[in-house]
Amino acid sequence: MDVLYPICCGLDVHKATITACLRQVGRRGRVTKETRTVWLAQILQHGLLRPSLIHPAPIRELREATRYRKQVIRARSDEANRIQKLLEGANLKLASVATDILGVSGRAMLAAVVRGETDATVLARLAKGRLRPTQEQLVAALTSRSTPVQRTLLERQLAHAEYLDRAIADLDAVIRTLMAPSQAEADRLRTITGIEQRTAETLVAELGVDMAQFPSDRHCAAWAGLCPGNHESAGKRKSGKTRKGSKWLRTALTETAWAASHTKSYLAAQYHRIARRRGKKRAAVAVAHNLLVIAYHLLKGGTTFQDLGPDYFDRRDTRQLQRRLIGRLEALGLRVSVEPLPLVA
Repeated sequence: MDVLYPICCGLDVHKATITACLRQVGRRGRVTKETRTVWLAQILQHGLLRPSLIHPAPIRELREATRYRKQVIRARSDEANRIQKLLEGANLKLASVATDILGVSGRAMLAAVVRGETDATVLARLAKGRLRPTQEQLVAALTSRSTPVQRTLLERQLAHAEYLDRAIADLDAVIRTLMAPSQAEADRLRTITGIEQRTAETLVAELGVDMAQFPSDRHCAAWAGLCPGNHESAGKRKSGKTRKGSKWLRTALTETAWAASHTKSYLAAQYHRIARRRGKKRAAVAVAHNLLVIAYHLLKGGTTFQDLGPDYFDRRDTRQLQRRLIGRLEALGLRVSVEPLPLVA
C-alpha cells in the first residue's frame, strides 16, 4: 500500500489516560513508531483542557433528586400504559370515557374489577365528579369479561402504580427541602409562561442559580445544547442541528415550549410563527432556546418575566402584517384598497 501521509498520530482516549501512537516515515522509507501514554494532569498543566462546569454540592444533590424523580415519573407512565394495554385485552374501554384511568373514579372501578365484579352497571355507579353524567357510555365501555389471570395482573400493576405515586410524593417532599435556599429563584422562573414548580426545580438543579459561571446567554445556550449547530464547509452552511448537551434540561425546556404553544402569549406567537416555516419540532426547539435565554436573564438580574403579548410580532412590523393580509385576500381573487381610520380624539 502506498504511504499517503509520512507523519501521522492516533489518539486513544480512555477514562483516565490518553494513549498516543506516532508513526513517521524516514528518508530511506523506514517507518518508526513511538507509543506514549499521556496523563490528563500533564495535559492540564499545559492548558490543553477546558474546565468542566461543577455545581456546588447542594445543587448537585438537588440535581440527583430531580433526575431520579423524572425517572420514577417515566416508570409510572410506563406502568399506566401497561394497565391500558391490559384493559384493552380484556375489552374494557375505560379510556374512551375517562381522561385518566388512574384517577379517583378509574381506580375505584378497576379495584372492583380486581375483586371480580363483572356487572357494568355496578361498575359505572362508582363514577364520581364529572364522570357521573356519562353512565350510559360507562356501561358500554365497562361491558366485558376479564379472566382470572388478567385480574391478577391488573392487581399487581395497580399496586405498582400506587407504589410509584407514593415514591413521587416522597421525592417531591425531599426536593422541596433541598429547594428551600433557592425557592426565590424558582418563584422568578415560575413567572415565565408554561413553567410550573417541577420545571423550575429542574432548571435550578441543572443550571444552578449563579449565572456568573456563563459569560453570556449564548454561552449558556451552547453549554445546554440548545443553540444552532455550526456545520460549515467551503463557505456553505450544511446543518443547523443542535449540539449535545444536558438531556434533562433540554427535555424540561422542550416540554415547556409545547405547553407554552397552547397559551396566548409571546412564546406561543413565536412558536406558531416559526412552525409555519420550519415545522413544529424546530419551532419547539427554538422556543426552548428562548426559554433558556429568559431564564438566564431572570436568574442573573433577579427580575421577573414580563410577557410581550401574543400580538408582539404584529405590532413590531405593522406594514409587513398589512402586506401579508392583503396578499392573502388578493390570492382569493379580491381587490383590496386600504385607508387609514381617522384618529379618535
